[in-house]
Amino acid sequence: MSDSLKDRLVREILLTGPMTVADYVTRCLHDPKGGYYATRPALGERGDFITAPMVSQMFGELIGLWAVETWQRLGAPEKVRLVEVGPGDGTLMSDALRAARLAPAFLEAAELILIEPSQPLRREQEKRLADHDLSPRWVRSLNQVETDAPVILIANEVLDCLPARQFVRTEGGWAERRIGVNDANELIFGLTAINDGFDAPDMDIEVGQVLEISEQQAGFARDVATLIAQASGAALLIDYGRAKPEAGDTLQALKRHTKVGPLDEPGEADLTQWADFPLVQEAAVRSGADVTGCITQAQLLGRLGIEHRAASLARARPEAEPVIRRQFERLTSHDQMGELFKAAAIFSPRSLIVPGFEA
Repeated sequence: MSDSLKDRLVREILLTGPMTVADYVTRCLHDPKGGYYATRPALGERGDFITAPMVSQMFGELIGLWAVETWQRLGAPEKVRLVEVGPGDGTLMSDALRAARLAPAFLEAAELILIEPSQPLRREQEKRLADHDLSPRWVRSLNQVETDAPVILIANEVLDCLPARQFVRTEGGWAERRIGVNDANELIFGLTAINDGFDAPDMDIEVGQVLEISEQQAGFARDVATLIAQASGAALLIDYGRAKPEAGDTLQALKRHTKVGPLDEPGEADLTQWADFPLVQEAAVRSGADVTGCITQAQLLGRLGIEHRAASLARARPEAEPVIRRQFERLTSHDQMGELFKAAAIFSPRSLIVPGFEA
C-alpha cells in the first residue's frame, strides 16, 4: 500500500469526509512524513519560490536598521530580544545583523531568537548564521519567548503560510469549499452546505465569490500582540495580501517558480494564501496591542531609505549598477513586489512611533 501524502489524504477523506482547505494546506506544508516544509523546502532561484531577502541584500539590511532604530526609540534598553518568525534560509537575518554592526550597543544588548518548525530550514539557518555576531536560540513557538525584556519581532512572508478556510456564497446560502475524492481516487474541490453557525461578514459578496477566513492568521496575531503587550516592543509583518476586507480565492501552489494545481502534488509544492491584514490588525488590537496602518512594501522600504542604499551600493560597485537597479525595481515597483506586498506593525506602548510608519 502506497504511503505518499496524497494517498494518505485520500484514505483519510474517504474515512472521515471532505477536508477544509485550511486543514489540507496545513497537512501539505507540515505533515511530518510528506509535508513541504517538513521534508523538502526549496527556496531561491533554483528552488520553487523566491522571497524579498533573496532578491537583494538591501531588504535585510534595511530591516536590520529598522530593528536598531526601533530599539533606540524604545530607549536603548540594556537587554532586548530580536525575534524572527519563519527565518527561511537565514538570508534576511544574516543581512540584518551585518547592517546592525553600525550600532555595536544594539548587538551587545540583543539576544537572537528564531522560531522555526522546519528541521531542514533550521539547518540552513544554522550554517548561514554561524559566523555572525549573535548566536541564535531556536524555539518552536511564540509562547516560548520570555517577556522580561522588550521584543523586536520580524515576520516576513509568514502570514501567507497560515491558511484560510474558504466559503462560497451560493444561490441557496453559504457553503464551505472542501477537498473530497472522486471515483478515480483523485482529490477534487467541492462544496459543503452550511446550515447554521456561520457568521457572514458585513460585506457585499456576490453569488459565486469565495470568502477566505483564516483563524490561523488571527491566532498568530493574537499571540504576537500578547507577547508585545506584555514585553513591550514592536513586530513588523511583511507579506503579500489584502489591505482591506474583500472576497477572492487566493490559494496557489508554486513549484519551480511556476503555478501548479493546488491538489496535483500534495507536499511537493509550496502552498500559500494571501495575508489578511484587516483580520490580523483587528485580532492584535483585541489582544491588547496597538497597530499601525497597512502600507505597501514600496512605501516601507522607501521610508527606510532603499533609494539611498541602492545608490551607495552602485557607487561602491559600478559594474553591478544594472543588477542593483533591477533588484530595486523588483522590490519596489508597483507591478512586481512593491504594491502586492504590504507591511504593518504591532506595537506597545502606544507612545512608540514605529520606524517606517510615521506618516
